[in-house]
Amino acid sequence: MTQKWTHFSAEAEQRLFNAIDEDDVIDANVSLPPVIDLRCSEQQIRDNYALCLQHWEDGFTRTEMLRLVLKQLRNGDLSKQERQQFKYIRSRYKHLRFALRLYSHNHEGRYLFGKVTVYLGRFQDAFRNRNKEGVAHYGKLLRMHLSMPFWMMVRYSLRHIRLAGADEFMAYRQQQMRALKQMMSKPELTGREFHDVRKIISQQVSFYDTLRSINPGDEQALQISRFMAAINGIMGDKHDELVADDLSGAKPYSATAPLDPDLRARLELLLERYPL
Repeated sequence: MTQKWTHFSAEAEQRLFNAIDEDDVIDANVSLPPVIDLRCSEQQIRDNYALCLQHWEDGFTRTEMLRLVLKQLRNGDLSKQERQQFKYIRSRYKHLRFALRLYSHNHEGRYLFGKVTVYLGRFQDAFRNRNKEGVAHYGKLLRMHLSMPFWMMVRYSLRHIRLAGADEFMAYRQQQMRALKQMMSKPELTGREFHDVRKIISQQVSFYDTLRSINPGDEQALQISRFMAAINGIMGDKHDELVADDLSGAKPYSATAPLDPDLRARLELLLERYPL
């Protein structure tokens, strides 16, 4: 029997779409509240997951997504509008993957869903860089995973999930921030370590994005969301540089480098205000 999930208004969905779309916008003036309140009820956890699931289910159809993949495979190019559509589909997958890691009792994504999320990113990188081999390889994998049997298994697994309790959820978030603190103790980070820091920030900001979409009057959630989005944006630009340098041979991804002073200051302020 299908689990019952709260259904949110179109306005709440639009607020979430807008929040996610702004997750790399750098606001120089935003700061954090003096104390970050980590309390979150089990009903809030359930509602957050429900909105993330709804955002994924309502945003596109299987046939729309499959059409984009097949067009890229057959014709070799998507229009500007179609690329934008593909980008937004991928963002819905990424946000729901964050939700699975945050809110599920074992803090892990669903296997098949996670595979599709990864393939979407690799496929997008391949067609952006005109890598025909990559397009062919990941396009075929996506075509298989978008077949009806796979689609039904994925959707079933997403709708039948055991969620974390309130204490467990708080402990997981604190564990993630302690891992961030440990990485921040290093004077320099490799490209992989830098990416790991960004993954923690992206996952945390997704929580506050969803929270403020459900309750637009939650000023703390808005403030923390915007502060973390600025960090996410700075790190996204830098990570693009790291990948480009690695591909061009200018600097390997495994090389270490210090964090930008502004970025380090923002991350240190977050750790200072975050109850651990």
